Amino acid sequence: MNRRHFLATTGLATAAVPRFLLADHHQATAIGGRRELFIDNSLIESLSGAEQRLHHPIPQKIALKHDAPWEGTGCGYHSVFHDGEKFRMYYKAWHIDVRKGSIKTNRHPLFCCYAESDDGITWRKPDLGIWEFQGSKKNNITMITKTVSGLKVDPGHPAVFMDENPNAAPDAKFKAIFRSAGKSGLRPFKSPDGLNWSPMTSEPILHKLGAFDSQNLAFWDPTIGRYRAYWRIFSNGRRDIRTALSEDMKTWTNVRDCSYADSPPEHLYTNQVKHYHRAPHILIGFPTRYVDRGPSASMSALPDPEHRALRASSVKRYGHAVTETLLMASRDGIRFKRWNEAFLRPGVERPGTWHYGAQYMGWHCIETRSALPGAPNEISLFATESYWHGNGSNLRRYTLRLDGFVSVYAGLKGGELTTKPITFKGKQLELNFATSAAGSLRVEIQDAAGKPIPGYALADCPATFGDSVAREITWKTGRDLSKLAGKAIRLRFELKDANLFSYRFV
Repeated sequence: MNRRHFLATTGLATAAVPRFLLADHHQATAIGGRRELFIDNSLIESLSGAEQRLHHPIPQKIALKHDAPWEGTGCGYHSVFHDGEKFRMYYKAWHIDVRKGSIKTNRHPLFCCYAESDDGITWRKPDLGIWEFQGSKKNNITMITKTVSGLKVDPGHPAVFMDENPNAAPDAKFKAIFRSAGKSGLRPFKSPDGLNWSPMTSEPILHKLGAFDSQNLAFWDPTIGRYRAYWRIFSNGRRDIRTALSEDMKTWTNVRDCSYADSPPEHLYTNQVKHYHRAPHILIGFPTRYVDRGPSASMSALPDPEHRALRASSVKRYGHAVTETLLMASRDGIRFKRWNEAFLRPGVERPGTWHYGAQYMGWHCIETRSALPGAPNEISLFATESYWHGNGSNLRRYTLRLDGFVSVYAGLKGGELTTKPITFKGKQLELNFATSAAGSLRVEIQDAAGKPIPGYALADCPATFGDSVAREITWKTGRDLSKLAGKAIRLRFELKDANLFSYRFV
């Protein structure tokens, strides 16, 4: 039995590992100057007295109210990104009338709408003047349900992105995936301005390879230099996720079903996968978990019981199912570490919450300024609420610290994290961390076998404390690590009432 198999079968890969086991070390992972997060355990050798801790987005104000006549109660599937000049948002516009014993969706066809922002916080819906609704083009509709090349296009399942492919043509700076309503599959579209769209293919892509009845997406992955697609399937009676690769958004290969380590079978409605902008080699997803809890006293005690009963009178699960957002991460795009605990729960009970369609997170996160003067930027995420309620659904903004999805945490009694062997490029070690006033963090640099390197032992590192997204670590010999660059090392972190979110060499 080799060492890797021994660790996997005994569970020591995420527990304290005896020193003798470290001598027969893994081949070092070259991380260069990239930022490494603790959202998975790919580079974690051992944890002792410490744990990986999932963090949760903090609710802020409503970012967008979907209250226009052409929007309606069923807006969702938001795509959010920064194009360098402004922030853009695309979403489905759909109105759903809930009546006794029926659901009506024929007030208007499905649309894809557009909003924009200068800061990613305050959003506006510009009058685009492109498509007519009830005799007027004064609206923010950027795509309508229409027939293109003999096939009906459904823009109500949109996924829009700015193409990061350096070879993307000027007329294809922006791309979108719409659903093919007339034939099973997806339709790729292109645009020079993100507002006026033309088809890239005459036939659907990924034909008959999925259900496609949620937000199906694609994007350019700079790490592999190819496009990735993720879409909805049914597998073994469950809603799940499938993926594929492409050179041109037209021909797709490497079709695979996603897998999840240590996760139970669950219904996943969306996937929301994309590379994280501060660490592009890590793909982060925000899938929606769907749970049909059925009728019960607790279900009846949730908000909006009359409306819940009205929904259930048409289709039972519409009144008894609840949704929330999970967090998952991958380095190869196929195998994901999925956190089984909710990332974004339904939240405190209030009107428009704890129902089917709530807490669908938009695709993807963006970086915005903090509301605290002088504080570093933070991550903004967006999720739906009041879905199928009142005159229109809402989109709420949530915030999270940069890299703040998961941390390694230890209490005041102390704990340790040791990494697998790595090689790096750079001169200093930079950490994203937070301690209490009494807490601290120290770093030891070891050789690949786990022996402290002279001058960089734990005793040589003065205690670091504070709360920073970019603090350089100092040893008694200074900060310069140039002589260690390119050599196989391990990092040993000692934490006391501290959270460590990420590290990189700069």
